Amino acid sequence: MHDYSAHADQVYASAQSTAASSSVVASWRRCMVMHRLAPEEKRLPTRLTSQEFQTALERSERLVAEAANELDRLFLAVGKAGCCLLLTDRDGIALERRGAAGDDKEFHDLGLWTGSVWTEASIGTNGIGTALADERAVAIFRDQHFFCSNIDLSCTTAPIRDHRGQLAGALDISSCRDDVNDATLAILSQTVRDAAVRIELNLFRSAFAGARFVMVPTDTASTSALLAVDRNDLVLGATRAARLALKLDDHRIASGIPASDVLREQAAMGEDLAEAERAALLRALSRASGNVSQAAAALGMSRSTLHRKMKRLNLH
Repeated sequence: MHDYSAHADQVYASAQSTAASSSVVASWRRCMVMHRLAPEEKRLPTRLTSQEFQTALERSERLVAEAANELDRLFLAVGKAGCCLLLTDRDGIALERRGAAGDDKEFHDLGLWTGSVWTEASIGTNGIGTALADERAVAIFRDQHFFCSNIDLSCTTAPIRDHRGQLAGALDISSCRDDVNDATLAILSQTVRDAAVRIELNLFRSAFAGARFVMVPTDTASTSALLAVDRNDLVLGATRAARLALKLDDHRIASGIPASDVLREQAAMGEDLAEAERAALLRALSRASGNVSQAAAALGMSRSTLHRKMKRLNLH
């Protein structure tokens, strides 16, 4: 049996303390000071009307479409373990849900359902709301929740960013099982972070369909650091990880910066034309399976001209 009054006392004492605080206590403090919530309250998350929910769905249509397969794949992995999945927009509105029918009543009673708003202002400290507030992945384990009514719940959430690196939503795994422990939650946390990254990459590739994608080397060997590059080697877009690694922003990208420059592949500007010509000749020769006459015809030059260029560029 839970001692709800003890939990409420702990929240009050921790939130009012002047000692250095954890991210959970910082969230408790926001809930009390910014949102005027009291931990002993019994409440469900705010629910949208049907029309409001439809508007939210339309606003995040691309996010929902690009996340669908990942939600299905993730549910196959964790659904039988009594977990519920929620995909929300950046305002904490639950847009999509996956859950086993046998667990539906318990999750519905807690408000883990489409159309619910899982911000800190709505339902206190929770995985989704706190991940969105802090813009980072979080795990909220049982009595780390703000409200006493949620301390049977364990959840882990990762934010999802769009093609410009801006917050687009969140992906959450929640469980009410008694046997969830720190180790289990750590595994679920990594799982949800990996799935969120794949959704981000889906959003990025969809936004720059037809572009060439270049992986950016990073200290962490992150596979999410990508550039979208056009046929002229100009950067069209960059994921958040790539923006951080290369110090890119919307202004630099809009200015038309070459990918080779941001990747520091070129030693000097004077080499650009020669390298571009070399690459064009190599592509033409490859497409012609090494046949110089065919390659020359494709490039609109004579065979002798192509031979001269190949000699100059040391392609023989």
